[in-house]
Amino acid sequence: MRLSAERLLTLALAGDLEDWSVDLERLEPTAAFVADVVRNRYPGLDIPVHSRWRHMVFGGRDLWQQIVAGATWSGQDSATRAAFDLAITSVLLDAGAGAGWRFRDHATGAVATRSEGLSLASLRWFESGDLSDEPLDPYRVDAAALRRIDTPAIRRAFQADDDNALLGLEGRAALLNRLGAVMESRPDLFAIADTPRPGGLFDALRARALHGRLPAATILETLLEALGPIWESRPSLGGVPLGDCWPHPALIGSRPEDGYAPLHKLSQWLSYSLIEPLEKAGVSVSDVDQLTGLAEYRNGGLFVDMGVLGTRDPAALSATYSVADPFVVGWRSLTVALLDRLAPLVGARLGLGPDLFPLARMLEGGTWAAGRLLARKTRADGGPPFHVSSDGTVF
Repeated sequence: MRLSAERLLTLALAGDLEDWSVDLERLEPTAAFVADVVRNRYPGLDIPVHSRWRHMVFGGRDLWQQIVAGATWSGQDSATRAAFDLAITSVLLDAGAGAGWRFRDHATGAVATRSEGLSLASLRWFESGDLSDEPLDPYRVDAAALRRIDTPAIRRAFQADDDNALLGLEGRAALLNRLGAVMESRPDLFAIADTPRPGGLFDALRARALHGRLPAATILETLLEALGPIWESRPSLGGVPLGDCWPHPALIGSRPEDGYAPLHKLSQWLSYSLIEPLEKAGVSVSDVDQLTGLAEYRNGGLFVDMGVLGTRDPAALSATYSVADPFVVGWRSLTVALLDRLAPLVGARLGLGPDLFPLARMLEGGTWAAGRLLARKTRADGGPPFHVSSDGTVF
């Protein structure tokens, strides 16, 4: 992933990328802005790793921990499988909701939008027991239950209607259906110690740890192996579905795979989100910086809005693109490469070295929040700097 991103950044810096230009002098002002956001959000600089769990805290209340406190799992392994169940389904549902959608939480009175709203809605759906086929164990997700999900079920769970439109309803339902089917076809990954469920990946990952240590790259590799077949209408190479990995005309090489830019935004977001439950279960996750920054519109929008990334065609930001368009693939890849360059600059402004301020903490502290803040100041709807058509499975 880093290799293809760096290749495209090199081309952009040389002026050889058709759609995008890069101004590295704008990285220092961007680092200053992000560092200020980090200080405002985490005055003590006690910045956690970027993960889905941060989106389950509202008004200082950790809603997942409230569920944990009232649950009656048989032990830590069962609790970890439940955490995996929630994290995996929630992250896979975390594609762009649209600017107008809202989720109103009856338990807390919170009204949440975008990623936090999707997180809250998926948490409450999980909590309801509707994703479980075990009446005595509501806090779980079963493969058969996912296969039964349809568009009306998504609409109900996410409070979507004509006045509260959620993008990609059909795509989200179909994605969960395919997840259920894949889990049933791979008991070696999803049903080692239980019936097929997303949480079965905990047992598969623990088995791949060496002396209790699991490299972060192994988490991602396992997720790509396990979840690869759920992605529909994606590129494939040699019969292997590639997921969030797209061809780009500027990537030329001697091998077929050299022409592709692997990004895997949701799979990497999920990899980050599985670190905490793994470590709570006694599996130490190492080498987290093997994962890259997330190629999504908050991080990418930050670089556009700060002037680090510029378009060669002034009208380019007024157009609508598909996720496979080279304009989008290039933007997302450049975002990955630029996040790597930005992290040490932000860390230096905070007085933190890479050990205390790795990329995963900058994403949380950090660039995602800074991108959202700047988007709200720049555009009325607070959305990305240009429109990308969403089927509910990427953005």
